Amino acid sequence: MANHQFALDSVQPTPMNARTMKLFPAFSLWLGSNVVVTTVYTGQLLVPDISYLTALCVILFGSLVGAIFLVLTGNIGTRTGLPTMVLTRGAFGTRGAHLPSLLNTIVLIGWSWVQAYMGELSIDHAVKYLTGYSNINFWTVFTQVMVVLITIYGHKGIETFASLAAHFMVILVFLLFGYLFTEYNVGDLIHLPTSHNPTNTVITGFDIVVATAFSWLPLACDYNRNATSSKTGIIGTYAGYNIGTFLAMALGATVSGLSILSHMTQTYDPTDIIGSKHPWLGLLPALIIFISVVSTNVMALYSSTMSYLAVFQKQKYLVTTIVIGVITILGALLKGWLLDHFENFLLMIGTLLIPVGALLIVDYYLLKRGYYDPDEIINGTKKLYWYFKGFNVYTYISISLEQDSDTISHMSMFFPQDLQY
Repeated sequence: MANHQFALDSVQPTPMNARTMKLFPAFSLWLGSNVVVTTVYTGQLLVPDISYLTALCVILFGSLVGAIFLVLTGNIGTRTGLPTMVLTRGAFGTRGAHLPSLLNTIVLIGWSWVQAYMGELSIDHAVKYLTGYSNINFWTVFTQVMVVLITIYGHKGIETFASLAAHFMVILVFLLFGYLFTEYNVGDLIHLPTSHNPTNTVITGFDIVVATAFSWLPLACDYNRNATSSKTGIIGTYAGYNIGTFLAMALGATVSGLSILSHMTQTYDPTDIIGSKHPWLGLLPALIIFISVVSTNVMALYSSTMSYLAVFQKQKYLVTTIVIGVITILGALLKGWLLDHFENFLLMIGTLLIPVGALLIVDYYLLKRGYYDPDEIINGTKKLYWYFKGFNVYTYISISLEQDSDTISHMSMFFPQDLQY
């Protein structure tokens, strides 16, 4: 039985009477986690390759489609009370699930590094515009220390912070859009000419938006296993994810277009186009990005801990969280190296983890007809999920067939090598 007191979260099934995530906390969690710098940056990729209004439609419909798979995955967690990487034992086998679990731990640590650095560039720029002082190392360490302090409280601490952060961010984002559309001519943005040699089309843009939802699949059950009901988890996740993703990507697309109209270097960061003109107002977008990075990195740290504990169940939640948290703090200080060398590694590993989520959905809903035995997945006394020496060979064959050069090439569009800051 899972114990939800301070620092005592575990990978054991969460019983219904211990679940605390109601509709609004579920909505807040998924909204706040997606108003984040990497999602904002994804919006920049769409404009001016396609027109501004078309980009907004692509973001909307891509999110609505992609979120269906996020909801399906999260609902497995609600039904069983188990984290995602523990549930992969059902599809991959008791031993076969170790590889995706460890890969997910590494990927989430890496994403924490990248998001911490990209996010704190914004607040560092804002402070620099205002005071002339710059210290990216301080802001990066400060952010990740906050992330560790929140995460050690377990999912209850994350739910509480997510609810507060979502309230605050939605207000700030609408204030930011209000400022941008008052300061700049929306008509010029709508009629901004598209690129002569676009990197992305409507189809590839749609794929990118859908893939963003798929990138969340390995985390979905970690949080939705605490939902009080399937209905609560489904509605909260679908609404929160779609609103958060639309706001973030629309912000990135808007800032991208406005930076071009202002004859600046194309950017996703509203701090640059506002702070250079109005230093005090530059704090508004920087604060949005700061809060969003804390919110998302808290989820990344929690899920990397859950993924690690899925392999090493006897380890303690508190110790594991602190150790991985220290790694995220130190790694974020690598700064430029992350963008020059680490992104392609993350993306190639990510192409392995996206099929993991897809195969989990297929195995649970189609092959296992919507049922996993939670106690058997954890204890394995009947060896129902043992398959061949602990491995489901057919699942691994399926993954190997899905991996090809086109997938890696497609995913590399998220972080082109010539990204400038």
